[in-house]
Formats: sequence, C-alpha cells, structure tokens
Amino acid sequence: MNRKRKTIGRCLDCYFYRAFCICNAIPRIELSTKICLIVHAKELRRATNTGRLAVRALVNSEMRVRGETRETLDLRDLLTPQYRTLLFYPSDDAVELDEELVAQDPTPIQLIVPDGSWRQASKVHYRHHELKDVKRVMIRTPDISKFYLRAQHRREGMATLQAIAHGLGVIEGDSVKVQLMKLYHVKLEQTLLGRGLFGAAKSLY
Repeated sequence: MNRKRKTIGRCLDCYFYRAFCICNAIPRIELSTKICLIVHAKELRRATNTGRLAVRALVNSEMRVRGETRETLDLRDLLTPQYRTLLFYPSDDAVELDEELVAQDPTPIQLIVPDGSWRQASKVHYRHHELKDVKRVMIRTPDISKFYLRAQHRREGMATLQAIAHGLGVIEGDSVKVQLMKLYHVKLEQTLLGRGLFGAAKSLY
C-alpha cells in the first residue's frame, strides 16, 4: 500500500509529482549512436532516476529491465554487426571514451549503459557473460557540482543522464551534450524545489 501511495499523483514518464512535471522540457534527439539502458526494476521506482529521461530524449535508444523475474536478462541480441558495441562502465580495464577511440571505426556505436547504484551496475559488468568481450569505456570527467540528485561516493560518479551526455558529447558533438545537460539541470532544479531547497535550486543558474 505504501508504494502505491507514493506513486499517486506522479507523472508516469518523468516520475515527478504533477506540479513539478518536466516532460515539456524533454528534447527529441535523433542520432546514429544507439543507447541501450540496462536498469534494475527497483531503480525505476526511484524519483532520482535519470536514465529514463535519456531514453525519452534519444529516439534511437531502448531500455532493458533487470530483476523483474528470477531469470537472468539475456542481452545476446544486442551484439549485432550493425553497431560497434561498447559497455559504458568504469571498470579497472575500461579505456577512456575519447575522439581517438571513436575514430578507430566508422561503424555506428551502441553504448550499453548500466543504470542504478554502483552495486546494481556492477552486476551487469560481472554477471552478463555474453558481454565479456565487449570493450569497457568510461569518462573520467569528475562531477564538480555543488548539488546532487543522490550522494556520490566516487570521484567519477555522476547521474546516468550526465554520463550519457558526456559520452554522446564525445561521439556526436557538443550540441547533443548541451541539450542533455540542460535536461539534467531541469531535473536537478525541480528535485531541489520538491525538497524545499529553493535557494539551492536558484543558485544553479
């Protein structure tokens, strides 16, 4: 019952309460790069989730949900020659996603993006053996913001939408990054307002 009560009055797309809905701020961006978000079912119930906003904004994207059943999610169909597939996760063997790496192959890139806590995201990295040969990539840009949607315990930690914005900025150019970061800041501002932190929200600009 408590979970049902928490969802009453929320927008089912951006997951804000109706008074703070940001759906009209979500752009529609068509790219050759594909984003595939791998998200745990529990993460989708969190109001601070930003991955779903990235999927809404990016036409060539999709979302796969883990943890809905006891069966392991099968991702083998993502490994198609149509795309050069990369796993966007800062593991020890991950390389920097930079312009030099992008230029190595003209095939359109597919970024598989684990979404959730570090623990949830690491399960995609370790448990999906079909992805064992997929190159791991990361962005080392630290998040120097004063305010966060949720606490970050790692220097390279950032919200999923932020990470995708930085990644697509490298692959597709600054225009895409700017649009997605603008959406992230709208999300952050409305979250702070919803928490009653009016001064913090206004200080973002």
